[in-house]
Amino acid sequence: MSSSHYPEALARLIQELTRLPGIGPKTAQRLAFFVLRMEERDVMSLAGALADAKRKIGRCSVCFNLAESQPCRICRDPGRDQTTLCVVEEANDLIAMEKTRNYSGLYHVLEGALSPLEGVGPEALRIPELLKRLKSSSFREVILATNPTVEGEATAMYLARLLKPLGLKVTRIARGIPVGGDLEYADEVTLSRALEGRREV
Repeated sequence: MSSSHYPEALARLIQELTRLPGIGPKTAQRLAFFVLRMEERDVMSLAGALADAKRKIGRCSVCFNLAESQPCRICRDPGRDQTTLCVVEEANDLIAMEKTRNYSGLYHVLEGALSPLEGVGPEALRIPELLKRLKSSSFREVILATNPTVEGEATAMYLARLLKPLGLKVTRIARGIPVGGDLEYADEVTLSRALEGRREV
């Protein structure tokens, strides 16, 4: 249906909703009509939560996890294992790892994976910051927990080649996560087994 059939404010809302990942025009229309049926206080609460999250949440200055304060709560925690560093693609992968309750070390978020076809090279990721951290800290093991996708595997292989000369133990989380899947959608048991079965690369 053409946007000219909607009142201007509704058309704009639908247009903005289609910018969200996985939201096509029909889903955006359904969501927009749902929002119109909501109580005004609930709409204001939703709008406030969106604005609040955008305003208050940034990247940790150390690991690049999502954080409201610097550094993030994980980097600040003295009870974490300071000798092990788990490298993940995105902050939601870090959250998935934390849910296993099977890992107590520190993290480094790359903010993506290598993808030459999409123009994402090493310079677009947080790799220089990773190398700097590893050279200035007492890490003994780096766990490469990139997603089991073509891009994730390429990123892990690239990092393994970079990190080996530093004299660190470099491991890759084991299979058990379906190839082509994302850590974010793996259940805790699968992720725990993958973490326990990691291997040196």
